[in-house]
Amino acid sequence: MCNCHPQLQKLGRYISALHCPTRWEIIDFIGEGSKSTKEIYEFLTERGMRLTSSGLYYHLSELNRADIIEVSEYREKGGGAPEKVWKLKTKQIVINLLDSEVTDHEKRN
Repeated sequence: MCNCHPQLQKLGRYISALHCPTRWEIIDFIGEGSKSTKEIYEFLTERGMRLTSSGLYYHLSELNRADIIEVSEYREKGGGAPEKVWKLKTKQIVINLLDSEVTDHEKRN
């Protein structure tokens, strides 16, 4: 972890998570609702993206780590592990250049 200003650290997390066009596709697809991992995978493959399940989980975990998406529920799939359903946690990114206060959430991350 760098000794950067907390706002710069926050901005860096967003940049790291949003540098990839696939992640923007995921965000757009989830939109105002919620989508299961399977729905996201099918959407991306229908758009011609070649993606493995582990590749999709990597993108989802990076968006989750940046607090852009979160798991909203788990769906039972009939005997197997429950499927994650994702929703947007952040719909707008605002960086206040004059805000020097660090929230509890930022201190933990």
